[in-house]
Amino acid sequence: MQYSFKRKPEWLRKKISFSINKELESLLEQHNISTVCQEAMCPNISECFSKKQATFFIMGTECTRRCTFCAVDKGHPKPLDHQEPANIAKAVKIMGLRHVVITSPTRDDLSDGGAQHFCKTVQAIKDMDNSIVVEILIPDLQEDKDSIKQIANSDADIVAHNLETIPRLYHIRKGASYKRSLNVLKMLKEYNSKIATKSGIMVGLGEKRDEVLELMQHLLDVGCEYFSIGQYLQPTQKHENIVEYVHPSEFETLRIIGLDMGFRYIQSSPYTRSSYMAHEYLEHQNG
Repeated sequence: MQYSFKRKPEWLRKKISFSINKELESLLEQHNISTVCQEAMCPNISECFSKKQATFFIMGTECTRRCTFCAVDKGHPKPLDHQEPANIAKAVKIMGLRHVVITSPTRDDLSDGGAQHFCKTVQAIKDMDNSIVVEILIPDLQEDKDSIKQIANSDADIVAHNLETIPRLYHIRKGASYKRSLNVLKMLKEYNSKIATKSGIMVGLGEKRDEVLELMQHLLDVGCEYFSIGQYLQPTQKHENIVEYVHPSEFETLRIIGLDMGFRYIQSSPYTRSSYMAHEYLEHQNG
């Protein structure tokens, strides 16, 4: 495949304040903590960091899979840092966060995919302050029943697992399966019907509206309540090409249709990411 950059339209030219980033980066470095905001080169990094919002990236910064759209490093992950759950809890306290999002690279090298480490991190935060809302964004854990059951029965308030794209384009998700990811979301509800589940996709990769609507129905069929839609942005020339920049009006159309279909809350805009303004999902669940 030949890779190339596509010129951004005006609505996608967001300014990044590096001075704001450095302040929070310094705090995170003191506690040996990474954020997905940094690792995935998120365009919302200045906005979120200025509001003292961040999505913590646990279990290292290297992924065992090689998805062609993702900016996270690929390779051989390091052993788990068993002090990490406590360090994350300390950072949450220092930053004064009330809604915490935790995610990780895919760790196929671990027997449980990292499920226990997720649970320990959630517990460390809840032990510090049980009123803090904790959301975790998990990989597919290779659809392992025991691992998914651990996650479902953790103290997490929301568990997210992203489908990322429509079935026809799943070749960009190396080592993943659309059916497997749907089953993960289904199993979470089977193990704990009270837990809130969430998923998200990128658009601009060549999908059609009817394909997106079909995906949305698949999510509703497995009990998923929350959904996010954002524009795919090519991290570098070596990553998957952008087919189109979707107009903001189409994002709004999809949001309205999705709410009518039955989702509790949807964020849908060019700059939406699965963890962006995460606190709004629970705040608007009855809106």
